[in-house]
Amino acid sequence: MHLKEIQTQTSWKTQRIKTAAADAIFNFFNYLFFIVFTLMCIFPFYYLFINTISDNELVQRGLINFYPRGIHIQNYIALRSVADLGSAFIVTISRTIIGTGIMVAASGFVGYIMTKKEMWGRKFWYRFMIITMYFNAGIIPAFMTMQMLGLNNNYLVYIIPGIVSPYNIILVKTYIESIPAELEESAAVDGASYWIIFTRIIWPLSKPILATIAIFGAVGHWNSLQDSLIFMQAQPKFFTLQHVLWNYLNRTTNLGSLMSAGGGQLTEAMRASLFNQKVIKYTISMVTAIPILVVYPFMQKYFQKGIMLGAVKG
Repeated sequence: MHLKEIQTQTSWKTQRIKTAAADAIFNFFNYLFFIVFTLMCIFPFYYLFINTISDNELVQRGLINFYPRGIHIQNYIALRSVADLGSAFIVTISRTIIGTGIMVAASGFVGYIMTKKEMWGRKFWYRFMIITMYFNAGIIPAFMTMQMLGLNNNYLVYIIPGIVSPYNIILVKTYIESIPAELEESAAVDGASYWIIFTRIIWPLSKPILATIAIFGAVGHWNSLQDSLIFMQAQPKFFTLQHVLWNYLNRTTNLGSLMSAGGGQLTEAMRASLFNQKVIKYTISMVTAIPILVVYPFMQKYFQKGIMLGAVKG
């Protein structure tokens, strides 16, 4: 009997060692994979950054790949001389803050209303809203609609179309349904209205999912280019930062094509313009990426919790 116990313990220890070894191997390759994946995600931003602070001539020749050389910050200082960059930055910042704030407030309230069974025609309106996620009339009807509404060449075209987001409303609705109903019932018994329940109970408890859709909205507004291209043709003062960057990219491409067709026809001023715009292209790209990279880490904890609890269930 004693011998059998010893054999059992020995077998158990051997099995535990094998399991520990297997776990160690798995953890090693798991960490290795995610380290490599993280480096692959970070490298484009790193490459962009080292090219903006390196010697411009080396950047032009494509010699900056893994580490900066001839470090300076003149490219960022030179951005002050880029036409319309300041106004474009203000437009992008303002539309991101205002548009995201209104969208989050609307999504939160509409999502809450959609959870109320006593709402008139709730199923119809909910399905009607979901249908809009599957059908898109296209760019031309959208342009004609905005023109009829008087929103073309109007700053409000950045804000109004994005107020109602069906996907975000679905996320908020699903999250609110996970909140214990007893909280609302006890408040209703005390005489609280829907508005009081929403602002004092539902809204504070919904911060994770609201932060999640805020990230979606902010990134969308910050990176938006198409609406500025289509709806702001006659109002350069309302061009977004991405639109200004797109204009510089086009100018650089056109000058590059001209250089390929007949480099001898270019003056030194044109060559310098091409060179400077290439450097500015890198620098503006970095400037447009920095705000989102700075804000996201502070929102990540809410984002992870909100996207899990607010996930759409079948």
